[in-house]
Amino acid sequence: MMVEPRTYRTRVHSGHLTAFEVAVKETDLHVQARCDLSALTRDLILEQRGYLEAYIRRYPGFLSALSPWPLTGPAPNIVHDMIEAGHAAGVGPMAAVAGAVAEHVGRGLLAHTDEVIIENGGDIFLQTGAAVTVAVFAGTSPLSLRIGLRTGGQNDPIAVCTSSGTVGHSLSFGRADAVCVVSRSGALADAAATAIGNRILSKQDIPAGIEFAKRISGVLGVVIVAAEKMGVWGSVEVVVLDRKKG
Repeated sequence: MMVEPRTYRTRVHSGHLTAFEVAVKETDLHVQARCDLSALTRDLILEQRGYLEAYIRRYPGFLSALSPWPLTGPAPNIVHDMIEAGHAAGVGPMAAVAGAVAEHVGRGLLAHTDEVIIENGGDIFLQTGAAVTVAVFAGTSPLSLRIGLRTGGQNDPIAVCTSSGTVGHSLSFGRADAVCVVSRSGALADAAATAIGNRILSKQDIPAGIEFAKRISGVLGVVIVAAEKMGVWGSVEVVVLDRKKG
């Protein structure tokens, strides 16, 4: 599948934060912080990837597992979070990797900036003083970029992760145009978005997807978009976007 250029990143504007991008191997982050922390961000990516890569060398099956991975001994924090998220959502640990990396790098940056927004392939970790709106990209759905999630504020860290069966290169067994999950945990939000998305084969499956989301401990809210239909549950504020300002 061809991967589209990340032109949506040009739509991300915080107003008062400095934006920069850092890429290391497969990890490609768009970051906004009080100042340019590119060098530190690169170090944090290398640190977290180092933990993950070392664990995969020891347990190669971790990389391809499609079911929850057993935690049989000590593991780095990022690996532990991915394993726990996989168990909570009923998926393999790598379903949580993008959200986990965004959160762990973001928390490292918060020692040097009081506000941060990190986007990692559509998965976002943020801590901001004021609420921000995250636009929902849902491929060819007529709702794509017409709705957004209002979240963040009061320097309260939150994660918003998205899975799609019609957009991008991530593995999904469903056909949802977008499943957006809000959680305090980046790993859990990512894993839950994948698990919910796997269950959406058509717009008729939205209610069942919502019911499934309710049963995942740690999920604060979800938005599911399939074709022209949308389902919403939990502590999420959906807003209509003015595309003229895009």
